[in-house]
Amino acid sequence: MYLKLASSLVALIATVYILYILRETIIPLAFSILLAILLHPVCAWLEVRRVPRVGAILLSILALFTVIVILVYVVSMQIGSFAEELPRITEKAEAILDQTLTMGERYLNISRTQQVSEAKKYLINALSEGRAVLLNTLVTTTGAISTFVLIPLYIFFFLLYRDFFRMFVHKAIRNVPNEELNVLLKKIYEVIQSYLSGLFLVILIVGVLNSIGLLILGVPHAIFFGFLAGFLILIPYIGILIGSILPALLSIVTMDSPWYALGVIGVMSFVQFLEGNFITPHIVGSKVSVNPLAAIVALFLGGQLWGLSGLILALPVTAILKVIMDTIPSLEPYGFLLGEPVHEVAEEKADMARNQAVVKEFKKKPYRRHRNRPKKRPEGDVPPAPAV
Repeated sequence: MYLKLASSLVALIATVYILYILRETIIPLAFSILLAILLHPVCAWLEVRRVPRVGAILLSILALFTVIVILVYVVSMQIGSFAEELPRITEKAEAILDQTLTMGERYLNISRTQQVSEAKKYLINALSEGRAVLLNTLVTTTGAISTFVLIPLYIFFFLLYRDFFRMFVHKAIRNVPNEELNVLLKKIYEVIQSYLSGLFLVILIVGVLNSIGLLILGVPHAIFFGFLAGFLILIPYIGILIGSILPALLSIVTMDSPWYALGVIGVMSFVQFLEGNFITPHIVGSKVSVNPLAAIVALFLGGQLWGLSGLILALPVTAILKVIMDTIPSLEPYGFLLGEPVHEVAEEKADMARNQAVVKEFKKKPYRRHRNRPKKRPEGDVPPAPAV
């Protein structure tokens, strides 16, 4: 028992170490697998209409990157229009800073010179600490961009050799019947497909709701900030909170009252409440049934392991692990631990009800066989002849 536990811990530590060391190669592969699964219905639809597989794959990838280019263009246009207002924002920020210094001098008895010197000291410390973080981020981003260029190539081969990879799984896992492996692969495919397709729809709905709320408050560039917070849902639970900081700061600088900033945070917090409790559960459904505690732990582990990419990949990878654990009997308790309590308890009750129904049916069968069995006639009796 202890030897098995020790070997499992060593294997886990080795796996985590390999995932960290080879992150520049594994992260693009992980994103490529997710995008390939997302594009598979489009590719299959084109193949049904007698488009060759290679042509269908190329058209699917072209459609994906066309959407990405359009999004980047729209974002760049919004950033350009936002940059035009920087002088007005700077002027308002200077006025707010002057009011802050005056309030500090009046109520805290701290001179302007002392306030400015303290602010400069903290600013210099923040810049010196942020310089190393910025350089590290630039180095890692440059390496990631150089490897992310290979994502279209990875997607192409994953879609082209999808039957080949399924046959590899059948050959690699011989102790499990091919039918059960096909069911497992289908479940994993459905989990990723429902998560990705539902995620894009959730982003659209949340972006529209955020934009409507910011437009009602009169915040500048409401549509841009609304959809920015919507896209930050890719970082679950904390993304929309990060997206609410920018419009809140902008409202403090550009609006007449700080209550607008509270209004921005209130609107986006309400939208996040709707997203977490109503929108995502009804659109994504129970296939990605990972409880919030497991999701938060997975987010922290993914962020420590792979940074921002780990935050984005944490939830779908956890959902895939849950599907695999639910299939393997020895790991089924851990899959139960990752699932939604309400969903898992409902499934357990349904299984118990089915088992009880089977037991009752089994107990009734002997009685039914005895009741429906034809009665034996005495040996000398002859059935009467039918009347003519």
